[in-house]
Formats: sequence, C-alpha cells, structure tokens
Amino acid sequence: MELVDRVVRLSERQLEILRKLYLASIPVSFHTVARTQAQLAKELKITRQALSNHLRKLRSLKLIRTGRGFIDLSPDCLRLLGKSTDEAFVFLKVQPKYRMEVLEKVKVLQPLQVQRVTGSFDIVVLVSSADLAEFLSKVVDIVGVESTSTHTILTTWTSRTT
Repeated sequence: MELVDRVVRLSERQLEILRKLYLASIPVSFHTVARTQAQLAKELKITRQALSNHLRKLRSLKLIRTGRGFIDLSPDCLRLLGKSTDEAFVFLKVQPKYRMEVLEKVKVLQPLQVQRVTGSFDIVVLVSSADLAEFLSKVVDIVGVESTSTHTILTTWTSRTT
C-alpha cells in the first residue's frame, strides 16, 4: 500500500497523534517515543482507549510500530509529517578560548552526534536534515563560533567484511 493511499485513510485526530508522537520522539537511528500511552492520552485530552484505537489503525498502516513501553515512528510516518530521515554534517570553526563552552551549548541543541576533531574545524555535528535549519539558526548565535560549513549526505557506502 502506497503512502498516499494510507494518508487518505487518516483522520485529523490521527495526524495530530502522529505530530505529537514526532515531537515526543528521540532521534536515534529511528524515532522512538519515551512516553506511556496514558501520558500521551492525557496530553491529547482523549481517553486511553481512544488513543489505543487510533494507534491500532496507525500500526495497521505501518506508520508506527508499538510494543511494551515504546512507540516507533516509521520512515513513512516521518515523510508524511514532512520530516526528512536524511542527515547533514555541520563543521564548526571555534575561537580557541570558547571551544569547551561552544561544545556544551551545541550538545544542548540535541543533535544526533557531536565530535571534537583536529584540523581546520574544531567540532563536527551530525544533524537530521529535518532539524538542520533550526540547528543552524541557533548555532550561529553561540559566542565563539567563527564559521560553519554544512554538508548534506547524498549517499552512504559501507564496507562489508566476509
């Protein structure tokens, strides 16, 4: 079943639930929600049973995956919500006296990964493409950041050992 066919079957409430789940999710290699269904129902101001019915439909459309204590958002769900699953590297050149302070402030922005490196840049940050614009708008205001260079990932190759 194509994503478009599944979207046609969604109610406004179900789209609202998907948006709420996205905002509550933690990006790992997938987005997972660290809230109980009871907490989500309370936030959405619906009963636990109503939420369960909506989640069952979203699960049947393969937009979410659920289990005891977790809700995962599928790549199709992220596309439906206009969120990209692609990633970008942001290279930061930092004034030497601000390196540790900038590093701590970048961590607060909750990127996927932060690394201190050697070379012409001081910090390399891995950011979801969906969050890139917001990340850049905040990182340029951090005192000590001299410049940034952004590179989106087009293709990834991995070596396989036999």
